[in-house]
Amino acid sequence: MSENLMRALEMLGQGMLGIFVVLGLIALLVVLVQKMDGKK
Repeated sequence: MSENLMRALEMLGQGMLGIFVVLGLIALLVVLVQKMDGKK
C-alpha cells in the first residue's frame, strides 16, 4: 500500500514540476514578445 502511495506522490510531483516549467516558459515568451513589441 505504501509503495503505491509513494509512486503516486512521485508521479504527482513530476507532473507539478512539469506544469511549473511550462508556465515559466510561457511567461518568458510573453515577456520576450512584449519587449520585441516595445522596441518597434
